[in-house]
Amino acid sequence: MNARPLLWAAVLNAVSIGFVQAMETDDPTLIMLKADQLEWRAKNGPDAAYFQGEGWIGKDLNKLWFKGEYEHVDGSTEEAELQALYSRGIAPFWDAQIGIREDFKPEPSRSWLALGFQGLAPYWFELDTAMFIGESGRTAFRLEAEYDLLFTQRLILSPELEINAYGKNDEDTGTGSGLSDAQFGLRLRYEIRREFAPYIGINWYKKYGNTADYAREEGEGVSDTSVVIGIRAWF
Repeated sequence: MNARPLLWAAVLNAVSIGFVQAMETDDPTLIMLKADQLEWRAKNGPDAAYFQGEGWIGKDLNKLWFKGEYEHVDGSTEEAELQALYSRGIAPFWDAQIGIREDFKPEPSRSWLALGFQGLAPYWFELDTAMFIGESGRTAFRLEAEYDLLFTQRLILSPELEINAYGKNDEDTGTGSGLSDAQFGLRLRYEIRREFAPYIGINWYKKYGNTADYAREEGEGVSDTSVVIGIRAWF
């Protein structure tokens, strides 16, 4: 029996209930769209176009969030992911989130139940952590962290870290159990306006464990360093 339709139905029902509750309050409905990374990555191999962004609609405590990632390399889509989440404020600067993550690429596609927390840690570190539960006993964990170092009010250096781990091997998608991959980036942006900032930087990526073994079997590299140029924007 395919559990994917049941997963989508259950999570979308929870999202809709929370969102309706948000609409019943008196505070205004707001919308935000943000392209965190819209960039070109110059690699040792083929260059890549990469997008990471998010958006939300809702009120002060209750929001419907969307998060997405997309990477295009050498004429083909290497990575495509979309999350739809109900987000509830649980503390100052912190939200709890539940929803769906859909991995469209690499194939075959995978669906996950997403449970996470997002907010500002002490010393103004932006954190986004999530546990993912998929079909056939699959589990995953992701940690994203970012910090802004202000040289001036407009010139800002952002160190960024992302770590992914999985509970079991998935040879079809080339992901292995344990620590799967990590990437670290440094991006220096200049805010022409708060809502629009071009940047340059460097991004380092590495696969580990069984994920690295799967990549080697396919004749792929397990690490890469890219020079990036892009735009960060929101409205």
